[in-house]
Amino acid sequence: MQTVFRGRHFINLEDFTKEEVDTMLEVSLDLKKKFAMGIPTPYLLHQSMFLMFFEQSTRTRNSMEAGFAQLGGHAGFLDSSSMQIAHGESAKDTAIILSRFGHAIACRYCNWGYGNKYLTEMAKWSTKPIMNLQCDLYHPFQALADLMTMKEKIGDLKRVKVSIIWAYAESHKKPISVPVSQVLLFPRYGMDVVLAHPKGWELPDWVIAQAKANAAKYGGSVTVTDNEAEAYEGAHIVIPKNWGNWVNDQTGLAAAGAVAVVDDKLKAHKSWKCTEAKMAIADKNVMYMHALPADRNNEVEDSVIDGPHSVVYDEAENRLHTAKAVMTLLMGGR
Repeated sequence: MQTVFRGRHFINLEDFTKEEVDTMLEVSLDLKKKFAMGIPTPYLLHQSMFLMFFEQSTRTRNSMEAGFAQLGGHAGFLDSSSMQIAHGESAKDTAIILSRFGHAIACRYCNWGYGNKYLTEMAKWSTKPIMNLQCDLYHPFQALADLMTMKEKIGDLKRVKVSIIWAYAESHKKPISVPVSQVLLFPRYGMDVVLAHPKGWELPDWVIAQAKANAAKYGGSVTVTDNEAEAYEGAHIVIPKNWGNWVNDQTGLAAAGAVAVVDDKLKAHKSWKCTEAKMAIADKNVMYMHALPADRNNEVEDSVIDGPHSVVYDEAENRLHTAKAVMTLLMGGR
């Protein structure tokens, strides 16, 4: 078990070894058991952290706020539009001051070309851990919760087929950070990862190259296809979720705020929807997963997300336990 975490930033799971990710999972499971038994876990008593959001959040904000309270600390919510950021204050100045006020800073900034650069700049200047609550490239908290859910439900993940499948949605042009973090992490556990999307919705070449390198090291595989049926065929886990075509088309680009882009290119792929018929060609015990919120009746039929193969609520609950584990390791310990 690797145990040296205190003071480190949490921006991308690739910054942590597999043994360190294993430690995060072990701590998550321990905290989940204690929460179920009502055993207090005041591991970060009297500490304070700042949660900066450039956009809306449900699971991420509340898992961090509730989780940090359960660890004995206080998390302050900061809407970037009501901070001096709105008047042009730099990431450097914000990071230096907030890190002097408390013990950690967590930030969600998903806008393409802005988010990861902002988090990286804060990490350069902050004297306390910077935690990525989702940027334009990575969503490490979500990927860790997904992995925890898979380990709980299946156990050994070697040669398990997990299909990350693009799905149609209209709510807004979503970040690529969820599929990027998933396709990088899952091969490190020997899984056979299939990434399926229409042409035009590719992830960056460097992501696929790194994912395949992870697969080669740990005994998994990575297949990229534009054939949706190939992804569903015999899959043990399916994750049909929308992401924007940011790599190839920056329509809707803005420094802040989520923009809806429903154009002809998007509407041409309305058939990319998770249905019971598609689930029927997967493994008989297939699990349906989604980071939520799901765009119901666009991304997925209600009968699937509310059906017996769906584990989305267990997956969402694990956002709490993995968040607590990461906070405990980075802000406590040695």
